[in-house]
Formats: sequence, C-alpha cells, structure tokens
Amino acid sequence: MSPVVHLLLRQLRAPMLVLIVAYAVAILGMVLMPGVKDDGSEWHMDFFHAFYFVSYMATTIGFGEIPYPFSAAQRLWAVISVYLTVVAWFYAIGKIVALVQDATLRQVFAERRFMRAVRNLTDPFYIVVGYGQTGALLVESLVKHGRHVVVVDKDAERINNLALRDLPLYVPTLCADPSLPDVLKMAGLRRPNCKALVALAGAGTVNLHLAISAKLLNPRVRVICRSESQSIADNMASFNTDHIIDPFDTFSRRLFTALHSPCLDTLYSWLTGRGMLGEPLDPPHGKWILCGYGRFGKALYRRLQAEGIETVVIEATPEKTGWPEGDAECVKGRGTEAVTLEEAGVREAVGIVAGTDDDTNNLSILMTAGMLNPDLFMVARQNRHTNAELFKTFDPDVVVENSRILADRIRLLLATPLLLEFLAAVRHSGERRAREYTAGLGGLLGEAVPEVCEISIGDNDTPAVARALRAERKVCLDDILRSFRDRRRNLPAVALFLARDRDRVLSPDGGAPLRCGDRLLFCGVRGFFERMRWGLLRDEVLDYLIEGKPTRTFLISREGRT
Repeated sequence: MSPVVHLLLRQLRAPMLVLIVAYAVAILGMVLMPGVKDDGSEWHMDFFHAFYFVSYMATTIGFGEIPYPFSAAQRLWAVISVYLTVVAWFYAIGKIVALVQDATLRQVFAERRFMRAVRNLTDPFYIVVGYGQTGALLVESLVKHGRHVVVVDKDAERINNLALRDLPLYVPTLCADPSLPDVLKMAGLRRPNCKALVALAGAGTVNLHLAISAKLLNPRVRVICRSESQSIADNMASFNTDHIIDPFDTFSRRLFTALHSPCLDTLYSWLTGRGMLGEPLDPPHGKWILCGYGRFGKALYRRLQAEGIETVVIEATPEKTGWPEGDAECVKGRGTEAVTLEEAGVREAVGIVAGTDDDTNNLSILMTAGMLNPDLFMVARQNRHTNAELFKTFDPDVVVENSRILADRIRLLLATPLLLEFLAAVRHSGERRAREYTAGLGGLLGEAVPEVCEISIGDNDTPAVARALRAERKVCLDDILRSFRDRRRNLPAVALFLARDRDRVLSPDGGAPLRCGDRLLFCGVRGFFERMRWGLLRDEVLDYLIEGKPTRTFLISREGRT
C-alpha cells in the first residue's frame, strides 16, 4: 500500500466512522418517523428519499420538506439530525485540517514531489548534500553555468532559503537525513545521468558515511567530499573517493598563490570567472604577521616557513592551538589591540594576514594595523559570505573567502577538471610561464572574463570528429578552431591544454592530429564554443573546415544559421 494512502486511512478512520454513524442514525430516524399525507393518511419516507434529504440537510445546502410537508415528529428528528451531522462534519473537517498540517504527511508529499522532479531530469545532474555557505555558492555557480543540481539537507531553514532564491534552473530539494541510503536513492544516485555526489555536510563523519554509501550504491558515480580530519580523509580514500578536499589546506594554498605567484593567481581568477584580467599583485618581501593559529593559520604558516619567509604569529590561546613549530616568534593576544601588534613588530613588517575565524576580529585587526603602519600589505580572511559588503568597503589588498574558494574548486572539478590540471602545470612551470600566459591571452582575448570549456574527442562531445577519425581521416586542432563561415579565419579562441593518455601538453601544436580519447581545454571570447560546435557535431561542416570544399547541404545549413 502507498504510504500516503496508508497514512490517510489511519488518520481519517475515526472521523469517517463518526460520519457514517451520524448519517446512518439520521437516515434511519427519518425512515421511522411517521408523516401525514395531504389526505390525512400516514406515510413513511423510504431510504432513498431519506438519504437524499439528509445529504443536503447535513451540508446545510438548503432545506425542503419532501415529498409532503413534514409532521411534527419528522421536523423534530430533522432538528436532531442537523445538530448530529453538523457536529460530525465539524469533527471530520478539523481532523482533515490537522492531517494537512501533519509533519509526516507533508514530508511524504515532499518526498513524492522530489522524486518526481528527479525522475524528470533528463540532462546530467549533480547531487549536493549540505546547503551551507559553500553549498549555496556552489549550487548558484553550477546553475548559472547551465548545470542541473539536486540538493539534500536536513536543515529545513536552509531548504526554505534555497526555495526563495531566484535561480535560472529549477533545483529539486529535499529536507531529510542525507546519511540514509534511501534518501540518496530518492535523490537519483543510481540514475544513469547522475554524474557526481558532493558531500558538504558539516560533520566529517557524515561526509565519510556519504562517501561510503555512494560508492557502494553506485561505484561509477564521482564522489567529492569535504574533510577537515586526516584520519577521516584516509578512510575516505580507502573507499576510492575521487576527490577529498581539505578546506583549510585549500584556503592556505590559494592565499599563498596570491602572495607567492601573483601572475598565476591573476590567471586563475580570470579563467575561473572571478573577475576581469587586471594587473597582478605585487606583494612585498620581508617580515609578515600572521594573526590566528588555528587550522587555517597552521596550514598557511607551514607554506610561509617552507619558502623561508620570516613570520610572527599572534594567537589568543596558544596553549589550545599549540605553539608554532620551529623558532618562529609567537605573541599571545587577539591582534585587535595596538599593544599586541606593536609587540609583534607591526611597524617593521611588510604584510599582515588577519586569519581568525571571526570576521569582526579580522576587520578590527586590519584597521588597527593600518593605523600603526599605513604601508602594510593587508590580507583578510572572510568567513561569512553575508559580510562581503563590509570587506568590499574596507578594501584590503587580498580577501580570501573560505566558502567561495571551496565552491570554485568543486565547480571546476565537476565541470572543467582539465582547467585545474592546466593551472597545476603552469604552477609547475613557474611564475614566468604564468606571466607569459597572462600577457598572451590578454592580448588575444581582451580583459573581459573568457569562456572556458573542456571537450573529449568521442561520440558524446564530438561525434563528427569521431566518425572522421574512425574513417582514418586526419583532423588537426587547427581544423576545429576554424570559423564555419570562412575557414580562412580562426575563431577567437585558443587551445590551452591537451590530455592524451598519461601525457599532458601545454599550448598543444595546432597542426598535430587529434585522436579519439583526447581531452582538450579551450579558452576564448564569450560565445565561441557555440560556433565551434558546428564542426564538432556535423559532418558537412567538418568536411568544409578540413578540405575547404563546401557541399550543398553545408551551404544551406550555413545560410540558415547566418
């Protein structure tokens, strides 16, 4: 039996019995009460007419004495029946209203709507578990890039907040315990178009359980988990979790990149859509002050020490967080007081990092430090997305927003993982190579945020190219970058990266032939990919791009497109 039907029968059993008994008594009484015809003879109402009369009398639709005017006994029983049936209806309606407000029934209906919405998803989609700050930014970013998302969270307030968001795509949501396997199955984990599960629940043990459940229920689905504990991360890895993200290591790596490799950081922000291409930062070299020695501070401190950067740590409770490793100086305090900053040598320092887990303290640290040393290079850690306006108004040199960095990284892992490989290869090549890419791409594409896309040579992304390669025809990278309107002109785009088996190639040669299975990363002006897809999908367009001989079919299609 359906859970909805079972719940309705269980909750409405008593009011239905009350209504049936009330109607039965009223009908039986009307049949037994004697009446008087026009000629003075006695008569009794039959059951059909009694049921007809009680039906419109009980619902107070109207009143009429049929088929003859009632006797005193019949009118007396009609009065009794009115109160009897109306009270029964009041009781039944009250139970129905209470049932509509019943949390269990509402949860069942919500689950039904959720499962129906998930079944209606025909495009690839991702499951996001946990709609906190990171989850909200991730969902917004994915949806704006045309990706379908399903959200599960046990916090009803978060789910309600998502329902109020004005997003370009509908996002099915469910308020339920995500650690239950049935909930993951309702979210579509076993569906063939489910591409990944992202576990962003607050507790690391919940994310561990999600990673294990996902790999057991659907081994082919990609699993991305957040973990702040090394032991939990190791346990996740044992279940072949695809990506395990340590938020504090991610924050510190991004901040260290901004300080140590400003050109790479500028390139990263530009390609990931964080802002227009601008001048790289020029952080000073010398003594730095790090306020906050929690998990984020420790991760950043290790990176600064590895580069030999002199660092002074300010921590309010070093007996709890631990003292810095090595011979680094540690000053006890919050950093919001001038005396603490003076003791740390703020007047001789070149930069300061406000890296506590409190946004108010971080802003206070920077304001106090700025009054003591106006030439300081200021770096702020932003913990809550709702405080973005405050940090924007203060305008430090670098703002590291925890949730934004995590959301961007996860989006890249889901949508364009090759972009992360490209940036890692550029980082390995050095800051000089990053500067060359920044200058070259900026000169070619301008400073506006570019469109970045990743394709795989095969039947899914490039069916026309795949068919040509199976026919042993030569297709080069330059061929698919030609304009289908005039093959003598190239599209405003460039190939950044080629992944072939285990080989990784930066700026691949345009004359090199492509192979099935190649993965390519492109960057170009907005809208270039729509024009490039014509040659990837249609045989006659690809023939024109390769050989320069347009067929009649191609000319007709091109004229229609133009």
